[in-house]
Amino acid sequence: MKRIKMIKSIQLFVLFSLSLLVVSCGGRSDSSSETGSKKSSKSERITVLGAGASFPAPLVTAMADDYRDITNNRVTVNYQSIGSGGGVRQFVEQTIMFGMTEAFLSDEVIANIEQSTQGKAFNMPITLADVVATYNIPGVDEQIVFNSELLVNLFLGNITSWDDPRIAEINPDIDFPSIPVTIVHRSDGSGTTNIWTSYLSSVSKEWRDRIGFATSVNWPVGVGGNGNEGVAGAVMNSPGALGYNSLSYALLNDMDYAAIINSSGNIIEPSYEATTAAADIDLPADTRVLFTNTPAPDGYPVAGFAWMLVYENLEKNNAINSRKEAVELVKFLIWTITDGQNLSEDLGYARLPQAAVDRNFEMIRQIKWEGEKIGEELLKAAIN
Repeated sequence: MKRIKMIKSIQLFVLFSLSLLVVSCGGRSDSSSETGSKKSSKSERITVLGAGASFPAPLVTAMADDYRDITNNRVTVNYQSIGSGGGVRQFVEQTIMFGMTEAFLSDEVIANIEQSTQGKAFNMPITLADVVATYNIPGVDEQIVFNSELLVNLFLGNITSWDDPRIAEINPDIDFPSIPVTIVHRSDGSGTTNIWTSYLSSVSKEWRDRIGFATSVNWPVGVGGNGNEGVAGAVMNSPGALGYNSLSYALLNDMDYAAIINSSGNIIEPSYEATTAAADIDLPADTRVLFTNTPAPDGYPVAGFAWMLVYENLEKNNAINSRKEAVELVKFLIWTITDGQNLSEDLGYARLPQAAVDRNFEMIRQIKWEGEKIGEELLKAAIN
């Protein structure tokens, strides 16, 4: 059965509502005058502006609220939930200080950024994204189980009715109604889609060759919904619907979601423990890795990182107007991967494995403001 007790629904409803809006009221606040700043102002308050993936929005919202309290309302984190594609676009266009995405930056995008900023673009894991198969099947109260073959055939349109014997074979104790399957997918550029289609590509050559994986794909069947919230709404309002959402959104909306048989043959119910187990792998220095269809015996197979996107040379980002703003961005980043992780599990998110935290530290040490290694200085102060 679903682990609803993992989250207080009222608490998450408030967080969800906030995530659809700007986290704070008012516009950007200018920083005070200082050496190396692009702009000056009498105000000492700082706004850290970010945008991107809808999956981590409730978590980022909670982090923003706590961080504002910790800084005595001096630092406000303004995060807009616009999807991974929008987050990457605005990050590249330099209209935000940081982006959020569940699909890491491509080699081409990174190369273009390096050429224009004379520095790197970092992909820093902030949390783990687990994507679940959500469904609305009248009369079915039990949690259903899928294997990879079933999911591929459902999303290819090869299985069109819930009473298909291939579904019943894996779920012999469930009496499925004879109603059509309606596939619901994201209509916007989405890191959640990237993870979901990465999984389908990793388990099916046919899917990999015909559809592939990306933040947007040419779906063979189904109807689209905008954002995690759009897919959730379409599934809940359409009897017979099958979609995919982050676990946090499924819990938030009290949706039914499936267990999945992983590559080790184990039935894995989505949970933050199973998602963290999936990420127990050797990470490359830049953390740009997909670990769908994980070989971890206890790992949930449809999972990946949610990354924060940050420039190495912060003065090259036109959204950052001063050294003070750059410093506050880095301080917030450090806090999100250390003390901020304490918010994760109560909200239905998996904590970062220590290997990911260590990789983040290595990248933070390289962050600069006009050549000054502010990342290294601030990290040293934070962890000592």
